[in-house]
Amino acid sequence: MTKKAAQPVAVRHVIWLSWKLVVLLSVVLCALALLRLHSHSDLTSPYSRPRPRIYRHKFEGTPKIAFLFLARRNLPLDFLWDSFFEGADVASFSIYVHSAPGFVFDESTTRSLIFRGRELKNSIQVGWGESTMIAAEKLLLEAALEDPANQRFVLLSDSCVPLYNFSYIYNYVMSSPRSFVDSFLDKKEGRYNPKMSPIIPKQKWRKGSQWITLIRSHAEVIADDEALLSVFKKFCRRRPPLDARKGKLNLKLQKQHNCIPDEHYVQTLLAMSDLEGELERRTLTYTQWNQSATKMENKGWHPFTFDFESAGPKQIKEIKEVNHVYYDTEFRTEWCRSSSTLVPCFLFARKFSQGAAFRLLSNGVVRRSDASVLLDSPP
Repeated sequence: MTKKAAQPVAVRHVIWLSWKLVVLLSVVLCALALLRLHSHSDLTSPYSRPRPRIYRHKFEGTPKIAFLFLARRNLPLDFLWDSFFEGADVASFSIYVHSAPGFVFDESTTRSLIFRGRELKNSIQVGWGESTMIAAEKLLLEAALEDPANQRFVLLSDSCVPLYNFSYIYNYVMSSPRSFVDSFLDKKEGRYNPKMSPIIPKQKWRKGSQWITLIRSHAEVIADDEALLSVFKKFCRRRPPLDARKGKLNLKLQKQHNCIPDEHYVQTLLAMSDLEGELERRTLTYTQWNQSATKMENKGWHPFTFDFESAGPKQIKEIKEVNHVYYDTEFRTEWCRSSSTLVPCFLFARKFSQGAAFRLLSNGVVRRSDASVLLDSPP
C-alpha cells in the first residue's frame, strides 16, 4: 500500500519539474526575443543613437559657402572660377578640392592663386561607379565642417561652371533654409539590392543627382554616417561592362544589380534620417543628358559635353529660363521658388570644355573682361 501511495507523489513531482522547466524555457526564449528585437531595431534605425556631433560650434559673423570640388586631377576650368571669385569678399566663401592622391595645386599646376594649396591632404583614389566616390565627398564635407563659418556646402565637379556671378549665387543659396538635393523614388531600375534590408528598407531607397547643396546640419549627418556607407560598399556596386572576351559569362554578370553609389547614397541617407521635409528636392546643377549605345553596351544616359559652339548665349539663356523640374516616377513637378517667387532652377551647369568655359567668360557671365589672358593653363 505504501508503495502504491508513493506513485501519485512521484507523478506530481515530475509534473512540477516539467512546469518549472517550461517556465524557465519561456523566460529564456522571451529574453532572446527581446535581444533579437533590440538588435533588429538597431539595424533598421541606425540613426536612433547618433554619434556626438563634433562639428557643433557657435558661430557669429558672415556665413560662408564652402565650394567643394571633386576633381580627377587638376581643375581645367580654374580660369573661369578665378574670375567668378574675383572681387568676392574672402570672408564669404571657402574652397576645398579633392584630387588624386599626391596632386598639389601650386604655380606649376594652376595659374589661379585662389586654388593653390586648397587640395585635401588625405585624398583617396576615386573610381567612377564605386563607393570611393561617396567616400571622397565625405572627406570634403569633413574638411569643410572644421570651419564653423561654413554654413552652406556646394559639391561641384571639375567640369562645372557657374551661370551667374558670385553675389547672385551667394544670395540665392543663403536665402534658403533648405538643402538642394535631387531626390526621387527609383521605380524603373533594379538598383536596389534586397540584401540591403533590413538596414536600408526598400521604401526609403532614393535616386538623384550627385551634385548637391547642403545646409550645415545635413552636411553633418552625411559626414557622421558610417552605417549606410558600409552597406553601400558591400551591396551597391556598378555592374561590370560587357566584355566580348568573356563570352557567355557576360550573361551572368549582367544579372547583377547595377548600382551607382553616388546617385543613391545621400538621397537614401537623408530619407532614412527623416529629413526630406527639410529639402528642396532638386539640384542646382544642370546636366543635359543624351541616350547612346555601343555594340557591346546597353543603351544608357550620358551627360552631354558643351563645347565652344554649343555654349552660346542662346543655349545658356535656355538653361537659365528653366523654372521647374518634372519627376515622372512620382508624377511630381518641382517648381523652383524663393519664398513665393519663381526663380531659375539652376545656378551651375556641367559638363563644359575649356572652350565652352572661355566663351562664357567672354560673354560676361562672371563679369571678367580680360578673358584671353587666363585661358592658357600651365603645363
